[in-house]
Amino acid sequence: MTTVIDGKQVAASVIDAVKTATAALEKETGVKTGLAVVIVGDDPASHTYVGAKGRMAKECGFTSIQHTLPAETTQDELAKLVQSLNEDAAIHGILVQLPLPKHLNADAIIQSIRPDKDVDGLHVVNAGKLATGDLATGLISCTPAGAMLLVRRIHGEDLSGLNAVVIGRSNLFGKPMAQLLLNANATVTTAHSRTKDLPAVARSADILVAAVGRPEMVKADWVKPGATVIDVGINRIAAPERGEGKSRLVGDVAFAEAAEVAAAITPVPGGVGPMTIAMLMANTVIAAHRAAGKPAPRF
Repeated sequence: MTTVIDGKQVAASVIDAVKTATAALEKETGVKTGLAVVIVGDDPASHTYVGAKGRMAKECGFTSIQHTLPAETTQDELAKLVQSLNEDAAIHGILVQLPLPKHLNADAIIQSIRPDKDVDGLHVVNAGKLATGDLATGLISCTPAGAMLLVRRIHGEDLSGLNAVVIGRSNLFGKPMAQLLLNANATVTTAHSRTKDLPAVARSADILVAAVGRPEMVKADWVKPGATVIDVGINRIAAPERGEGKSRLVGDVAFAEAAEVAAAITPVPGGVGPMTIAMLMANTVIAAHRAAGKPAPRF
């Protein structure tokens, strides 16, 4: 029987631990964990995500602040807001919702966030700490951190002797995921669109992670029998069987057929997705503990 990895359940356990850590920090030091979320423009999907993050922050016992800026906000105005949040001692985590409107330089804004408040884990300092194996003082990008937690639920802390293949090499996910797997002693291959005979490379994996943004690209014959499959894709495709104009969410893996071969697999939705917000909350309470000079909780 294939294990379908329940991301909602694992995310809920992370949130419980965050609530405990938040309450303990406030009781011990009087410090209330603070998260500031900045959103520019009126992209509906971004507003949905930001709303979910704000609600979860409040549920965790954080001070949750949202700055909603008009689409025509200038680079300078946004940079000044980030600078003021950098200097605000009550704010431990700063999140600028991406994508930003086209006229803004997103990378310059992300790199202007103080690394110790960069709860998205996208600053070059945090990326560099992960790349050099320093998992103790940096902040790890939320989606790979969440995906790694799901891998650990199946394989434990030490992945010695296991082959891992990550399909995708983005700075947001592919590269940090490969670093996390490497740090846990897996033998890691980073594959991508230019990889020769990608299905054969994928078949070598005991742990196969798909993050390419192509609906159901990974087929059953890409999966080694007994492998663990982590599907990071979220793609909306037409679903005429549900009625005219209807759609449904699918991952980068053809779930039904891959589940016949894999020993463990994440569904879409309900797999890696819920982990992202949970790890954002975890990063924020970690940042608050560090700011208060207290040992950070581990998740």
